[in-house]
Amino acid sequence: MSRRGQWDAVVVGGGVVGAACALALANEGLQVALVEGREPSAWSPQRPDLRVFAFAADNAALFESLGVWESVRQAKVRAYRRMCVWDAGGGGDLTFDADSLGRRELGWIVENGLLVDRLWAALPGAGVQLYCPARVESMEQDGKGVRLRLDDGRRIEAAIAIAADGGESTLRTLAGLEVSRHDYGQRGVVGYIDSALPNQDTAWQRFLATGPLAVLPYDTHRSSIVWTLPDAEAERVLALDDDSFNRELTNAFAGRLGELRAVSPRAAFPLRRQLAKAYVAGRVLTLGDAAHVVHPLAGQGVNLGLRDVAGLRDMVREARQRRQDWTAPHRLQRWARARRSDNTVAAYGFDAINKVFSNDELHLTLARGALLGLAGRMPPLLSLFWKRASGL
Repeated sequence: MSRRGQWDAVVVGGGVVGAACALALANEGLQVALVEGREPSAWSPQRPDLRVFAFAADNAALFESLGVWESVRQAKVRAYRRMCVWDAGGGGDLTFDADSLGRRELGWIVENGLLVDRLWAALPGAGVQLYCPARVESMEQDGKGVRLRLDDGRRIEAAIAIAADGGESTLRTLAGLEVSRHDYGQRGVVGYIDSALPNQDTAWQRFLATGPLAVLPYDTHRSSIVWTLPDAEAERVLALDDDSFNRELTNAFAGRLGELRAVSPRAAFPLRRQLAKAYVAGRVLTLGDAAHVVHPLAGQGVNLGLRDVAGLRDMVREARQRRQDWTAPHRLQRWARARRSDNTVAAYGFDAINKVFSNDELHLTLARGALLGLAGRMPPLLSLFWKRASGL
């Protein structure tokens, strides 16, 4: 530890981003503790997690460096080689193809539960101290460190505390880091479906006036859906019997993969844009959903959070190689500025896309399909879009 009784870093929140952060910092030689309210359930292929991610190439490389990507791949991932986006109002398709971009794949569809499972399996070997089940009740800090009191009475001292405990972050609130929120009035309906036709290892997205419908490949005929709908419409769709749901989903997807049939329970989560106004308060940092919640239409939420982790790891590595203090305020602020800028641009970019495509205004309906088709015929623009999404 950095001094007697003090950890170098304590990470609060053991989801994908928090666990990856703890593992990354421990692999850099820091003494790290992780606080989590409950131990995650063991992943099982017989009970797939309804929450899946379109995992980008740069974050696969991050997981490779953490020593967990191979075990994730061996368990269950589905590479996708194409992305196809089109608008219900007409116009051409916007298609990204791995071959034309010089890649073996564009990314991977992977379950949240699997990523958490493999990250947690790696934590003990890296020397990460787990405080679980435990939640933060209070926090004090000064120029030397942070002191946390947990709900089980234990106390933790660390040079730095990292809030990775989600959109309703307790540690972020205790640190006085404010957020701006915008409720989209939409929900994302998720579940697994089987299609009559193979999904062609393609991540599909159709823009409708009510919001985008994403169909993400999970197996040859099985896919995960994220169907964005206004709140009331989402409630109605969740209440449908399976036959009615199947008909409405097939129609919403314009029959591109033939009949679609639900094969899992359905769930929905509210959609909002939420951005922390600052990422650092003294010796408390915030990252992942605790710092930024974005619209899921581009599948970038967890990718942005893991880029926060990669940036923090690189900052720590550079400082330690130079035998300098990685906790120095100017270094923390430099990391915060870079990540906040990137995440804010992404959040408002997704916001603009959602506004343009999730409505039935005539002039926008006539224009947007044509714009998608035009972009699809411009290879340099496609390459730029894909590199931005993949982090390369």
